[in-house]
Amino acid sequence: MSSHSAFAAASDALAACVLGALSGTGGAVQLARYVDDAPDTLAALAAVRVLGADIFSPHLLVEHPFQMQDAAVVAKSFDAFPASQDSEEASVARRDHATAVLLARLSGDDTLRGVAPTPANDAGLADTADWSGWCVRMAQLAPLATLVLDGPVHEAARGGVLPLCRGVSRSILRRDFPTAVRLVRWLAWLRHEGVELPLDPGLAAEHVFLVGGAGPRTALDLAITRHLLERRPGTGVKAAHA
Repeated sequence: MSSHSAFAAASDALAACVLGALSGTGGAVQLARYVDDAPDTLAALAAVRVLGADIFSPHLLVEHPFQMQDAAVVAKSFDAFPASQDSEEASVARRDHATAVLLARLSGDDTLRGVAPTPANDAGLADTADWSGWCVRMAQLAPLATLVLDGPVHEAARGGVLPLCRGVSRSILRRDFPTAVRLVRWLAWLRHEGVELPLDPGLAAEHVFLVGGAGPRTALDLAITRHLLERRPGTGVKAAHA
């Protein structure tokens, strides 16, 4: 098996573990055990990096306890695959930083923010003139659509409600269901923030679930979306500080 295939298989396996923890069909996600038991340690660490902030979903959404040995595994994954500092990979850098922020928050060790530097300011985040291209980027940044995070990407989402809705409709029509559900996830996050939406994210998520099929990664995005939709609207980060 090539390294790319091994990394993809490991990412799908970890996504399935996180999904099981979110749905209640599996136990808590134990990253340290997952890596220790993996036939390919490097591939397992790559999977942790690929899922990024989504590995924390069971802790944020269903309040599973976070173990310090798991924090050490996430830090080790950054040692094996250092955070992006390439301006050409701005979305990767923002996903890396989000992972570091959540790692520091859940572990209580603020020094762990240092595993991924704060990305440089990116004025293009707010530019929705090319709405279809902007939606592609927001889909790439979907792991940031979760609880407790807030920042420039989230402000861009608040200012891009109509482009996001257009992106969902376009992706569904094109049968690009992975992109559709990632954009619906942003709409679910916005609903949690109390933003009025012209498109019902619940109906869109159900449509993708019924006709889109789902690999482990898309199924995980759907599960996170549903958890966000189950929360009372207007109780998100910004609303809590209003």
